[in-house]
Amino acid sequence: MARNGEGVGRARARLLVAKGSFSAMGGAERDIIRNLPALSKKFEVSVATLDSAQQLDSICEEYGIKLMKPDIYWEPPREAVSRILNKEYSSSLQSWKSVVGLVESFVGLDYVHLTSGDGSLSMLEIIPDGISLHLHLLEPHRGLHEDVLHRMIDGTPRRSLSLTRAALSMARRKDLSKIRMLSSRHRTAISGNSKFTSSRIGDVYGIPSGVLPPSLDPEEFPSESPSSESSSLVGIGGPYVVTIGRASWVKGTWETISMLKDSGLSLVLVGGGEKESIDSLIEHAKSSKVGIWVAPRLESPELCSLIRGAVAVVSMAHSEPFGLTPIEAQSLGTPALFVDEGGFRETITDGFSGRLLPRDDYSAWHTALEEAKDTQNRSLWSENGRASISNMGLNPEVFSTRLEEIFLSLE
Repeated sequence: MARNGEGVGRARARLLVAKGSFSAMGGAERDIIRNLPALSKKFEVSVATLDSAQQLDSICEEYGIKLMKPDIYWEPPREAVSRILNKEYSSSLQSWKSVVGLVESFVGLDYVHLTSGDGSLSMLEIIPDGISLHLHLLEPHRGLHEDVLHRMIDGTPRRSLSLTRAALSMARRKDLSKIRMLSSRHRTAISGNSKFTSSRIGDVYGIPSGVLPPSLDPEEFPSESPSSESSSLVGIGGPYVVTIGRASWVKGTWETISMLKDSGLSLVLVGGGEKESIDSLIEHAKSSKVGIWVAPRLESPELCSLIRGAVAVVSMAHSEPFGLTPIEAQSLGTPALFVDEGGFRETITDGFSGRLLPRDDYSAWHTALEEAKDTQNRSLWSENGRASISNMGLNPEVFSTRLEEIFLSLE
């Protein structure tokens, strides 16, 4: 196994990979971690974050990648007044400045690949102008430019939406200004993770952007079940579907339970959520006579086993930017049934590699769930999905090549 930056040929360019926080360990964080080994073959890689995770620590140690992080992990302020005053930006900036060796690492650095998220954008304040920069803008700030994050799990507004929009107007203006200014920065590129996200970036910020899709590691989500794969740890009896994502309105968790009523299927939720949201969700499931199991945090082998045993992987998420879940399901041989919105349209062809379904047509969902039980459909949809994954180049090696091409285009 080659260590970071090792190999024959010309000296490797120095690349800093950065993201504000990894603690959520959602799709964005997992994507960065799975791409690091391939990136380390093309670049001399270092990583910076304000809030690391055990998986990131392990991969950096395994591949000899320098990981820079503060002594005290940063957490975004959650108080309403902090959001109104945009204190996340100032507090995260101070945390970036406190990371030992980070500012010094910019000397001789060629490239920065910065992924959006909590605490990320303030890092722009300390990156020297002469360094080529790529911002992977996974979505425009949904808390500032949409209302889906300001609703309780059942869709009820947490407070007056008009008052919320007014209160966040200053933070929204600052966000618009920062991204637009960044777009005009010399030697800078901005990419969404899908054509849908790129379109949203144009709608919200009025700037052009490219597309850098995420990746799937076929060894992490193999088409055939390896002998070492864990047996399913499902904490519920009978047939079930899986939905992945933190329990919330934006992830469509409440609507998924409503859809499953009278289907004869239970729901396994992977991603957890706030206690209040989980309690409400369980009560909704009881009243709908839908079984539910909230899975603990799972390692990849356990997640693979869980998905393989499911009737389908489903999602009713609202305008998901890309969503790794459909391609993970396709790779594992489990039907992907997703709402016909957002980035899901880029990885599922309806009736060919899964199903894209109208949000409110529950009868269509129930029909699709029956189709998902058919052995021939399961095999054909997964085979077509894996072919699509290959054709789209959704793997770490192609991701690394695409990122290298972005940086070379800036020189």
